Amino acid sequence: MLNRPESHNKPHRVLVIVPAYNEAEGIGQVIRRLREDAPYADVLVINDGSSDATSRVARAAGANVIDLTCNLGIGGAVQTGYRYAAEHHYDYAVQIDGDGQHNPCDLRRLLSAQLDTDADMVIGSRFITKEGFQSTFARKMGIGLLSTLVTRLTGQNVTDPTSGYRLCGRRAISLFAREYPTDYPEVEALMLLYNRELSFTEIPVVMNERQGGVSSISAMKSVYYMSKVILSVLLMKTKKKRAWENRYES
Repeated sequence: MLNRPESHNKPHRVLVIVPAYNEAEGIGQVIRRLREDAPYADVLVINDGSSDATSRVARAAGANVIDLTCNLGIGGAVQTGYRYAAEHHYDYAVQIDGDGQHNPCDLRRLLSAQLDTDADMVIGSRFITKEGFQSTFARKMGIGLLSTLVTRLTGQNVTDPTSGYRLCGRRAISLFAREYPTDYPEVEALMLLYNRELSFTEIPVVMNERQGGVSSISAMKSVYYMSKVILSVLLMKTKKKRAWENRYES
């Protein structure tokens, strides 16, 4: 039986947030693997208005479930999890997809990286060692563009800005409970951390192909996604620059 991760003999409370929309096919296996590989963590499924049996399957597998009455999208679902983590005073909140792409066995490595670096967010990147599932060619091209953009805007090398496998410490939990991007928020969340002078880092993880369900980002939505995210991060960088200018002038 694994013990909770500890630093200076103090046990940490860890919450795994699993946003899920119509993931009944794979959510049960995700929760069972979490309970096997990370028994020290509490598992919270945010059922984002699913029309299938996602909620029932998640509860049967042993997770706590919050059922949203309508579909808020990934941003609203994830922020619900961060609000829960803040209200219940968790030390760490870990976002894991409900489709089986993320390996729960990597969770302890994310925690260790946070303790070693004291980063406010640790991101699991599939592109550092380039092992496991690497996404489709078209999506890799899009991710590469966003990676280059975020790297240049923040001055920090970012290889996998769209990764949904990420661990947050208390400062990031508090921020995201108050303010979190909507639609497809992973990239914008990094810029939000940057603007608030919080830190993030990446470690290598191995991801799987989707184990069930259907991706929320279709081919048609991909164009909208790229356009919106690029515009949003540029606007967020502009806000950061103006904030620094105002601070200097005052």
